[in-house]
Amino acid sequence: MTAKEKVASLRAEMKKNNVDAFIIYSADPHMGEYLPAEWQERTWLSGFTGSAGFVVVTKDKAGLWTDGRYFTQAPEELKGSGIDMFKDGIEGTPHYIDWIISETSENATVAVNSLVTSHSNWRQLSEKLSKNKRLLKDLPLLNDVWTDRPSPSENPVYIQPMERAGQSVSDKITAIRSKMKEQDASMHIISSLDDVAWTLNLRGSDVKCNPVFLSYLLLTQKETILFVDINKLDEEARRQMKEAEVTLKAYDSFFDDLKNIKNEQILIAPNSNQSVFEAVKENNDIIKKPVPGHLMKAIKNKTEQEGFEKVMVKDGVALVKFLHWFTHAVGQEELDEYGVGQKLHDFRAQGENFIGNSFDTIVGYKGNGAIIHYSAKAEGSTKITDHGSILIDSGGQYLEGTTDITRTFALGEVTDEFKKDATKALKGLIQLSLVKFPKGTKGVQLDAFARMPLWMDGKDYNHGTGHGVGSFLNVHEGPQSIRKDLNPYDLVDGMVMSNEPGYYVEGQYGIRHENLVLTKKWKETEWNTFYEFETLTLCPFFKNIIVKEMLTEEEIKWINDYHKIVQEKLSSHLEGDVKTWFEDLVTPL
Repeated sequence: MTAKEKVASLRAEMKKNNVDAFIIYSADPHMGEYLPAEWQERTWLSGFTGSAGFVVVTKDKAGLWTDGRYFTQAPEELKGSGIDMFKDGIEGTPHYIDWIISETSENATVAVNSLVTSHSNWRQLSEKLSKNKRLLKDLPLLNDVWTDRPSPSENPVYIQPMERAGQSVSDKITAIRSKMKEQDASMHIISSLDDVAWTLNLRGSDVKCNPVFLSYLLLTQKETILFVDINKLDEEARRQMKEAEVTLKAYDSFFDDLKNIKNEQILIAPNSNQSVFEAVKENNDIIKKPVPGHLMKAIKNKTEQEGFEKVMVKDGVALVKFLHWFTHAVGQEELDEYGVGQKLHDFRAQGENFIGNSFDTIVGYKGNGAIIHYSAKAEGSTKITDHGSILIDSGGQYLEGTTDITRTFALGEVTDEFKKDATKALKGLIQLSLVKFPKGTKGVQLDAFARMPLWMDGKDYNHGTGHGVGSFLNVHEGPQSIRKDLNPYDLVDGMVMSNEPGYYVEGQYGIRHENLVLTKKWKETEWNTFYEFETLTLCPFFKNIIVKEMLTEEEIKWINDYHKIVQEKLSSHLEGDVKTWFEDLVTPL
């Protein structure tokens, strides 16, 4: 079926159930950003493949709300679907609930599937619809429309051993129980997959590019229960769970067990799915607060930090070998974006303990680079020649850690304007790399350092500047971030984050420079404890797109010092023509 036919089938199901509007969030029961194949409902219905966005279907209209990362991509993927795009966060774009109210009459029924609707969204919908005399219902209508939905993965679940995790399962559970006690919680439900995986030192592959597995975790002060497809746990994983006194129960029994819980004070994250809240709300007190382990996971211990250092060398070597191949092959061989992405994967796969990509590689040639989360398809992929520029954003999952890096460079002649924009974005990366900040600083307070060189020219970019990164876990990890939006979490010692300012000219080029950085203590003063960022990523920048005259002496020194470190750490792993080419790349500006 085409997207238009799928929407028509959904409308037929809505009519049967007297539903006036149906919302399809981009979510699974665990509220992850990246979804298992069987939960990619919005993508299946609309054809839009971005990681953020949701669709609302009424009797005669349909709309997709998505953010600035997808303003270029979404209209292309929605062609012929009958679904209009709404630019979320842009002045003049209606809030989706207001739009639903404007498109329906009083006493209309609005439906969602509560299993893939966060409690926060449910509450906001319920309150606003009720005030405007609309009814909210839980109806999983797509269950009867998406008839060939994929089956859940049966991939194995395996351990993340102590030599890479750095902290035992028992110690993590003890720390979480201590936080539960502080919040007067007798029980805690963990539904986010990366939090379950981190807590139990387990990994899987139920979600593409993310080493997690479908599961729920239930904790009391005396008992730990993992709800999972038990057959997926390998022998070591079962042994580890037994040693940590973790009881195993079937994944499908989770909601039946919840219905039997009474007289507990249950700690549940507000972004957990609404079905969890519905199952326990009658006979228990609910404490709506973030998962305590979420922040613990974000602060990498010494072992995890050492793991990042190891993978950066492996990843840097793979990147340099790839870039040498690519820059010499372009114009000589027939290349396309998809094939180049596959070739980069092959170079990474030569590294020890490489498991796979940490996200779908972005290879954006010329104007495609302006599509912020662009992903080339195998069929009809854009051909690459030795003209213009290219943006390559990629990352790897290794047993010791997770990487994410972007480099933008010229394949031939580029305009002076491109070089100036590339230099401004690089200045932003450098300024954020150099910043020192006191304890208590939040990401929003640092975001302007990365944007200022562009702002001074009346320019900006429509995405965050930095996100947390997992330790052989999700490449996008909270709770901290560096972006314009207010995030209440402080940046603290041990957090690994991205530093990725960019600039995009639709139809012409995209620019993004990205390194991963580690937050670490700088020094104590009479004023406060101060922190700084240590750059982890090891890969040269291409000097031929940098306008040296636009850089300050401090910025030039940063680039030269960075390239010296890259040379010291990677040179011994390279040889022959690759090494010669690399040594030239890292010479001082």
